Amino acid sequence: MATAAPFAPFEDVGVRGFLHRPDGDSDRGLVLTHGAGSDCRTPLLVATAAAFCAAGLWVLRCDLPFRQRRASGPPSPATAAADRAGLKDAVAALRRFGAARAFLGGHSYGGRQASMLVADDPALAQGLVLLSYPLHPPDKPDRLRTEHFPRLHAPCLFVQGTNDPFATIEELRAAVAAIPAPTAIMPIDGARHDLKRGRFDLPEVVAAFLRLVAH
Repeated sequence: MATAAPFAPFEDVGVRGFLHRPDGDSDRGLVLTHGAGSDCRTPLLVATAAAFCAAGLWVLRCDLPFRQRRASGPPSPATAAADRAGLKDAVAALRRFGAARAFLGGHSYGGRQASMLVADDPALAQGLVLLSYPLHPPDKPDRLRTEHFPRLHAPCLFVQGTNDPFATIEELRAAVAAIPAPTAIMPIDGARHDLKRGRFDLPEVVAAFLRLVAH
């Protein structure tokens, strides 16, 4: 994983996290958030934010509203809309630093909420980077979380472990076919949902994403 770049705490109305500032001017930025059982300090997000920042993007690594309210515990379906509103606030905050082109990303639950938000508000972000998308609950492949996929018009990069119980690569390929936008899947051989194992080359992830959104 990439070495963590310098960053500073960031707070705004409805937004709490850390801002990674790129060297030089940049008109591109990424809002990056966490899964249901973690927060924005997780090593995966720190390393991912550092890699994107090293490539010249502003990165706002932030806690979703459910995590701002309490330090532990999973989110509730009843507050998922508030989590999406928090992501929208984070994009607005990032744009104030000059990020005219904004992207959204997240691990698991955070990525799912980001994708649902962009399906409902296509102008909000110009691309999605989705780490370990939770396609279905483990051992319940019939309970797909894809209702919004046909409304996704932003390019999407899916980074998925080959041993992830939330989606096989084959299941993900079948589901992603419903997205009417450029998509790519980057399998991480041997990795599970946390992406801690397997060959995980973050600069390669960043390069693949930037190629996907280069239009």
